[in-house]
Amino acid sequence: MPSYSEWRNSNHFYYCIKFTLNVYSMLFSLLGLCVLCVGIYAEVERQKNRTLEGLFLAPAVVLILLGLVMFTVSVVGMVGSLRDNKTLLHMFLCVLCVLLALQALALIVALIFEKKTSALFQSSIREGIKHYYDDLDFKNILDFVQKKFSCCGGDEYKDWGVNQYHFCNGSGPLACGVPYTCCVGHKAGEVINTLCGYNTLNQERVDLDGVIHVRGCIHAVNLWMGDHVGATVGICFAVGLPQLLGIILSCVFWNMLVEMSESADMVDFRMLKRAGYEYSELDLSGAGWCLCLPRDGGYLPVPASDPESWDPEPIQSAPHQVQAQQPLPQSASKPPESGPLAGVDEVDNRV
Repeated sequence: MPSYSEWRNSNHFYYCIKFTLNVYSMLFSLLGLCVLCVGIYAEVERQKNRTLEGLFLAPAVVLILLGLVMFTVSVVGMVGSLRDNKTLLHMFLCVLCVLLALQALALIVALIFEKKTSALFQSSIREGIKHYYDDLDFKNILDFVQKKFSCCGGDEYKDWGVNQYHFCNGSGPLACGVPYTCCVGHKAGEVINTLCGYNTLNQERVDLDGVIHVRGCIHAVNLWMGDHVGATVGICFAVGLPQLLGIILSCVFWNMLVEMSESADMVDFRMLKRAGYEYSELDLSGAGWCLCLPRDGGYLPVPASDPESWDPEPIQSAPHQVQAQQPLPQSASKPPESGPLAGVDEVDNRV
């Protein structure tokens, strides 16, 4: 059984990290693209009857921003891992770290300033309630929350008094009432009376017991999170762990590339071109369609003049690195055009 240090210095470890990171980035880029498409479609539909201007109140805009960030960042990581590009991998690593840190900071701030956070959510929900019947996205979300958490409004059920169809000075059938999603359900499969919340805003809490839910949704969600700590922690881990996995993979692979670029046996196409070799002269069998796979022995061509004197044994170094062959015989090698061959750390496959 090989030790960890031996396994880390093997080509299998290099391939494993490289393609795991590539598949990880590709999956999240596809997920981000799907979220972006859904957001664009929802925004196009929302623009037909647009009334809500705030980003918090426009789920379609939130989906567009989320999908755009996921797709862009994931594509950077996918290209960087595929091409062994340290610059792109470093960008991918830094962006993931910043995003994860911002999410953790937002969670901490929300917990510390709980009252201010609740006030912000309350004002936002009240603004959404004003346009409840004009924005289908917000209506569906609020209806789901009210039914799922047995609540009504933001802070309390009387928040519905700000809606033009529900305030008590109106003359319609919904005047001084609340939507049916605030009503208390009695039997499974019971036919819903959509006017079950009629004339409830002018009544006190004690008189509405068993009729509607008087508790606001902000308090209901907070109580649910406190009663279901395991589910709350699971949601946080479900959001944070994939990002943490990407950070670990990109950090490990970036460090491997740094070690490879600092070694003397790194094959670089630009370095070979400075030595007088043309791109078409290199034997690239085994490099894959992406021309990015390492091969023991490198990609230097076998000298045609004296192939028997050519030693294919590579310079000993970390096995996972892309190794070059031993220097060519003096009779077959070409003099460099300028200076020593060093300092290049990115693979460039241009002619």
